[in-house]
Formats: sequence, structure tokens, C-alpha cells
Amino acid sequence: MISLKLKTKLRKGIVRMLVSLLILYVLICVAGCALQRRLIYFPTKLDPRVAEEMAARDGFQPWRNKAGEIIGWKLAANSPPTGSVLVVHGNAGCALNRDYLARPIHQAASCDVYVLEYPGYGARPGSPSMKSFLAASEESVGQRQMPFLPVSLILRERYNPAEWLADYRGPVSILIAGVDEVIPPDLGHKLHDGYAGPKRLQVVEGARHNDVAEQSAEWWKEVFSFWHQHSRSAAGSR
Repeated sequence: MISLKLKTKLRKGIVRMLVSLLILYVLICVAGCALQRRLIYFPTKLDPRVAEEMAARDGFQPWRNKAGEIIGWKLAANSPPTGSVLVVHGNAGCALNRDYLARPIHQAASCDVYVLEYPGYGARPGSPSMKSFLAASEESVGQRQMPFLPVSLILRERYNPAEWLADYRGPVSILIAGVDEVIPPDLGHKLHDGYAGPKRLQVVEGARHNDVAEQSAEWWKEVFSFWHQHSRSAAGSR
């Protein structure tokens, strides 16, 4: 039989181990909170002169604010524009990497296409953060990517499209990658199901996160047709 002294020693050893693991977990949580922007944002930074040269080669013009600062890039319509499209890209790279997004839109309709550059990305100064993005992920997404951390407590960068769409009633197209490894597909379905306005859902079965970003001009023509149809319907009902 194990002696009382040995039992006490084992108990103390287990307690010390548990306390050590708890301290380690707290340190990981603190590090995750302090470094989360580095875990979310992966900007490509460019010298302004180099950025303008790259843009010119691809047919993009600088998009400047009132102060003359470049805040993105413009792909001008080939004929008198009937509208404008704003492209906001993902958390990595920079606006000049999004030619594959802007070009099919440009081909699908006579519109000016603007690609917004985020602060801290490309040649734009500043630091990437949700505040700076909104001035110029849904919480459960983060929890699924890091299930061992209390994301709901430590996450500061909270993107909630359902909340932002709550008061909007215009037509919305939602595209879901069937096996998205970054944004779980059921969250896309939840966003679609909860939206009260005219909506269009397309699920690309078997597609991963980056597989659905690039779509053809024909696909965009269908999206524009849906938007125009429901925009006219909404205008006629007022």
C-alpha cells in the first residue's frame, strides 16, 4: 500500500503540475490577446513609387482622398460608366494583388471599379485594425480556429456582418465555399438565413476558402442582373 507520506507527495506534485499548466494557459491567452492583430492581418507593404508603377502596368489609376493620399486604385470604365463598384479585399496581401477580383467586374459592366487599400497595406501608411478599416469575424469563427482559447473574452477585432446588415434591405448575393477551412460554411448559411432583404445564395461544393474569390465576367453579369432587378423592385414599391 502507498504510504500517507507518498500520497501527500504525489498530491502536491499533481497540484504543482496543474498550477503550472494553468499559468502556461494564462500566458498563452495573454499572448494571443497582445499579438492577435499579427495573427489576423498579413499585409504586403510597398514603396509608393513601386506601387504606382505596378498599378500603371495593370491599367489601374491611383485613387486619392481630398488630401491627395492614395487610398486605393481605380480601374476606369471603358465607356461612360453607369455606376461604381467598391472592392474590399481580405486580410492578406494588398489591393494591387486583387486584379483577379476587379478585372471580371470591369468586364461585366460599364462601371468604374475601385479597390480600397487598407491602412498599413500596400503603400498606405497606418496600422491594420478593425477600427482603421472601418474608419477609412464573426466571434465564433475565431473560436473555431482556436478552440483552446477563450476567444469570446480576448478577441478585440470583432467583424459582425449580420449586425451591419440589420438595417439594410437592398439585394445581397452570398457566395459560400462548401468546405471553407477559414470561415465555416454554416456561418455563411446563418448570415443568409438571417438577412431579411432580397438575397441570392450560391454554394460551391468542394471549394475551399480561396477557391471562390475569382469569378468570371459571366458570373458577375448574373449578380448585376439580380441586383438591378431587385433594386428596381424596391424603388417601385416606395
